Amino acid sequence: MSNQPETSTPDETNGVTPAAPTDRARIRRLPDRGRYDRATLDAILDEALVCHMGFAVDGTPFVIPTAHWRVGDRLYVHGSPASRALRSLGAGAEVCVTITLVDGLVMARSAFHHSINYRSAVIYGRATPVVETEGKRAALHRFVEHIAPGRAASSRPPTDDELRQTAVLWIPITEFSCKVRTGGPIDDEEDYALPHWAGVIPVAVTASAPIDDERLTPGIERPDYAREYHRPTGGE
Repeated sequence: MSNQPETSTPDETNGVTPAAPTDRARIRRLPDRGRYDRATLDAILDEALVCHMGFAVDGTPFVIPTAHWRVGDRLYVHGSPASRALRSLGAGAEVCVTITLVDGLVMARSAFHHSINYRSAVIYGRATPVVETEGKRAALHRFVEHIAPGRAASSRPPTDDELRQTAVLWIPITEFSCKVRTGGPIDDEEDYALPHWAGVIPVAVTASAPIDDERLTPGIERPDYAREYHRPTGGE
């Protein structure tokens, strides 16, 4: 993957065709839970707010949590140009990005068979820095919209100086796998008669009522996207 600078604004598709699962991306443990389709992956990426980036520098492994967003076939991250993670990825270090969403606590009759319903994704690749000003501006606009749809239009866009102080990188979504668990507990047959409750406790990210900033100008009302905030969800 080339690390040439990005010179165009991001669009919905960039002509990248996802390949079949590679050997390192293929699910081996409980392979029936593996998913390799973009619909499953995109739903996970679009719902999640945080990913973890794994990479190595001089033989030392690092795993760094960061906000992310997706535009078409690209996964974007941003941060300070002084960040060790972004400097390393921008210089061509290979990265493994992981995302996990918890959908439920699976309560079995036996302690051994307790589990979690989840959707997870792993993406491998190398990052490309976005260096062109308008490309950064467009990418960061999409980041704000990923956090809260409608927010970009009601906030000040970044200045050129702020853009210079921000590193933006994208990773191609071409080598990936997802893993999904759904449904109830799976107990040993002899345990189904035990006098213990079993089932699933659904878990989801929910927002509480927004809290006005103490210096908010009087008369400014809370927008709908704040009062009715929710994440898109594909969980079961």
